[in-house]
Amino acid sequence: MTDDPIQIGQTAIDPEILLLALAGSSVFILLVLLTVAVVYVVRRGREAQERSGEATMMRADLAKLEGRLQTLAEISVSRQAEAARAFNDRLDKVSHRMGQSLTESSRKTSDSLSKLYERLAVIDTAQRNLTELSSNVVTLQEILADKQARGAFGQGRMEAIVKDGLPKDAYTFQATLSNGKRPDCLIKLPNAPSLVVDAKFPLEGFEAFRRARTEADKKQASQRVRQDVARHIEAISERYLLPGETQDSGLMFVPSEAIYADLHENFSELLQKAHRARVVLVSPNMLMLAVQTMQAILKDVRMREQAGLIQREVAYLTDDVGRLRERTLDLQRHFGQANQDIEKILTSSEKIGNRGMRIENLDFEAEAPKVSNAKAKTGTAKSKAASKTGVEAKTRTRRNGGADRLVAGE
Repeated sequence: MTDDPIQIGQTAIDPEILLLALAGSSVFILLVLLTVAVVYVVRRGREAQERSGEATMMRADLAKLEGRLQTLAEISVSRQAEAARAFNDRLDKVSHRMGQSLTESSRKTSDSLSKLYERLAVIDTAQRNLTELSSNVVTLQEILADKQARGAFGQGRMEAIVKDGLPKDAYTFQATLSNGKRPDCLIKLPNAPSLVVDAKFPLEGFEAFRRARTEADKKQASQRVRQDVARHIEAISERYLLPGETQDSGLMFVPSEAIYADLHENFSELLQKAHRARVVLVSPNMLMLAVQTMQAILKDVRMREQAGLIQREVAYLTDDVGRLRERTLDLQRHFGQANQDIEKILTSSEKIGNRGMRIENLDFEAEAPKVSNAKAKTGTAKSKAASKTGVEAKTRTRRNGGADRLVAGE
């Protein structure tokens, strides 16, 4: 190998120097690589330590996380248990309320059904009553179609009104007059002749008048009504109004308010004719009013008849009140005397108590003159008491004698 310099461009380089430079470069590169390796190892160690610390922290965090998860699981389980218990409680309450609601609903339903059954029973009863009433109406129409039955119906209504308003001795049904005629009712008036009441029921003419549609039918029906009612008025006036035996006026009882209203509305001339014949047409309400008026008259007459007896009883009552006053005064005097005696007894008891205290204290010296004075006073008091007792005895004797006389006067 030659030591010739190496020509690089215009620069000549010595091979040894180049080798040294290469060797130094290699050493430097090795140092750099070694340094890099050391740094890398150191960094790896640090990273390993850091990773172990992180692993430790991660394990600690995992332990904490496991504890938290366990706590969370326990909390979750307890909350689930509480939620289940609350749900069961609410379900029980809902079931209880639903049971109560169902029970109440069933009770209300049963009550409603029972009320419905009761109303249905009432409806059935009403329907039966309507059926019976319809049959009774048919029977009533059949009864009213017969003149005798219709007359008995009117007389029955009149008798019921009279019986309800007057005492038994104030009326007579089917009484016979001096001429042999028998009105339906005679009402006895005080100090006056009796009042005649006769029931009439002219139904056929009014029914024809109501059913009439043409003027000819109405005229014919009205003519029949006038004839029937006029005949009844004349019969009452001629048969039952007897001077001195019955009142100058009589009552013709019409047992239907509708017929009575038709008479006043469409047949005023019949009312005038009845007035001239001294016959008064009355309906059930009017007869009831007349009966009440006669009841008031009878009551007033009886009160007047009993006026003397009432005055006599009032006089007896006044005497009794006077005797009661005298006996009350006597009792007041006895009470006054008793009060005085009680006061004297209290005075004596006080003196006895004072003497007992003196005896207990052996205090007798100052009592000697007082005892003598007391004896003198006692003797005087006894004499006064004896005289007063004699006076009271005489007074009691007089009072007892007066009381005996009062009792004998009673």
